[in-house]
Amino acid sequence: MNTHSRRRFLRNSAAAGVGILGAPAILHSQNKGDKLRVAFIGVGGINSRHINDTRTHGDICAAFCDVDSSRWGGIASAAKQLEKDGQDELAKHWKAAKGYRDYREMFEKEAENFDAVMIGTPDHTHYPATVTALNHGKHVFTQKPLTHTVREARQLAEATDKYKLATQMGNQGHANEGNRLIASYVKGGHLGDITEIHCFTNRPIWAQGMNRPKGSDPVPDSLLWEAWIGAAPMRPYVASWGDDEAEFKNKRGGPYLPFNWRGWLDFGGGALADMACHTMDSIFMSLDPGYPTHVEALNVDTLTDEAFPKGSTLKWTFGPKGDRPGFDVYWYDGTDNEYTDKDGKKRRHPRLEELAEGSRLATSGNLYVGTKRKLLVTGDYGDSCRIIPETAHKELAAELKEKTGDYRPARVYEKSIGHHTEWREAAIGNKPYDYPGSNFKYAGPFTETIQLGNACLRFPGESLAWDGPGLRFSNSEAANKLITKAYREGWDFKLDKA
Repeated sequence: MNTHSRRRFLRNSAAAGVGILGAPAILHSQNKGDKLRVAFIGVGGINSRHINDTRTHGDICAAFCDVDSSRWGGIASAAKQLEKDGQDELAKHWKAAKGYRDYREMFEKEAENFDAVMIGTPDHTHYPATVTALNHGKHVFTQKPLTHTVREARQLAEATDKYKLATQMGNQGHANEGNRLIASYVKGGHLGDITEIHCFTNRPIWAQGMNRPKGSDPVPDSLLWEAWIGAAPMRPYVASWGDDEAEFKNKRGGPYLPFNWRGWLDFGGGALADMACHTMDSIFMSLDPGYPTHVEALNVDTLTDEAFPKGSTLKWTFGPKGDRPGFDVYWYDGTDNEYTDKDGKKRRHPRLEELAEGSRLATSGNLYVGTKRKLLVTGDYGDSCRIIPETAHKELAAELKEKTGDYRPARVYEKSIGHHTEWREAAIGNKPYDYPGSNFKYAGPFTETIQLGNACLRFPGESLAWDGPGLRFSNSEAANKLITKAYREGWDFKLDKA
């Protein structure tokens, strides 16, 4: 079937009520166990992990795209590893995969050759690339944060059941046992009613609080700058920090590539969007909070017109839901995450130290405060949690051991088969399209809540009232302008089933 015939088939299927995305899902449900044909958008960074996952599952790289052709070697390396493992036939497919620097061209020329897409690119390109994949009927795995704006997150959440494709946001810790154990403590009532949760991180470890660098530099021959900018407003390529930004020279690379794009408003989501998709995940798994009623920036350190701040303290207020009372969530990053005490020792935020009651606080984690007990989580992925103080931990462990024979609370989530594997099983039809734990119905509202935090950074000290069903702030028209954004012509894709 040529490209034009395929498009005509998809349009006719949609008109008949089958749905554009029904075709590949139906194909795989009838051919369970088929090798998944994957296209990659981005082949460095996090997608190097996705490439490895795809290879180890015995699946095929059918095409790939990276705006910088100097990074294409990861696909060739995977093919060599397959040959080394004695999988010569599979290696042939990987070697035959064609590379592109613009994913629009890849879809135009290769769409018939792949079933699924894995997106590992800067934040501002997640939504346009995901929309393009969905509109072509492809299962899609999009790296965190799922989207760059609040509205984009709402759109993808609503699209999940309309398109009926396998989706997954790449917050891999969602599949870990740590987050499941936290949920067991919370859902099992062992903490009592949750009143507040504190989330803290050592990020940013990239530049933030800066202004746009002056001048321009020649674009490397390997880099397609137009495609890297994508939907964002065009700006010149700059290779290195100017003298007026000397404080950022110790950060990795130049102002934009390969890493510092995270700190720019046009391209990244700052410390919050980068890490809250991990650090706040257990909150959504254990409490299903729904829309916040209010969000507020309690403090913001050095927010410029171009970049995210050097530090911030944020607060979300969630109202009661069912039998669960309301609670508050606090976020601390950068300069707001630590202070130096009178002895010159660096400590976490004073409020965190107070709540920890002498327990050691890691550089990142959570602290759940309940009416019965407190739970301290070490790290961003929920993999180490314990009741504090130690006396309370021992008392609960003994109580559980006596009642159930196990010192841990009863499991409330099944053990995951793996974050990538969940998505793959749904994509090949062995599981329902919404089987992946961080599918867009889950990841959309989660990302929306996170991006509300970024929106409130512009209004420190103001409690912004969020009308979730209305997708707007009810008390700030200025803040409503940050719910969405403009898209550059040629990159302003829309969901066919919006």
